[in-house]
Amino acid sequence: MSRIGYTPVPLPAGVELDIRPGVVGVKGPKGRLEVPVPDGITVKVDGSEAKLERRNDSKPQRSLHGLTRALLANAVHGVSQGYERVLEIVGTGYRGEVKGNKIVFTLGYSHPVEFELPEGITARAEERNTVIILQGIDKQKIGQVAADIRALRKPDAYKGKGIRYRGERISLKPGKAAGK
Repeated sequence: MSRIGYTPVPLPAGVELDIRPGVVGVKGPKGRLEVPVPDGITVKVDGSEAKLERRNDSKPQRSLHGLTRALLANAVHGVSQGYERVLEIVGTGYRGEVKGNKIVFTLGYSHPVEFELPEGITARAEERNTVIILQGIDKQKIGQVAADIRALRKPDAYKGKGIRYRGERISLKPGKAAGK
């Protein structure tokens, strides 16, 4: 059985918690986030770490205990160091250009595809506009934006062309076998 909820969350220098009923505000050098705290879970600051406790050992309370601890740890990491997600654009002529808060993709369609970045997410292009680096403090938001961008042109099953996460392995299907 997992004991994630009992693990204390270390608070780096410069990170402060604002504990209110139902929500914990996390403030750090990179910004501010809020983490919802469900009923029955309490957050206490003990020196340079935060500890979470649950009201009882029922199944929903155990689940929410670990979830809340993970969300709080992600918020602390986000406001202190930030998160980064790297997308690779593979394909002849495929590229993405960052223009302000938009990314304009050329992905083999008859038109360029514009993707507007939500507030709190920044992007930059590298390696001749074939690598897009997304940065932000909210882990969930940056993952969702990366998934939305990948969905613009998923990697092709035969040639592997499209947008993929860095390090993602694509298993390519064999082409049509030559006839007899």
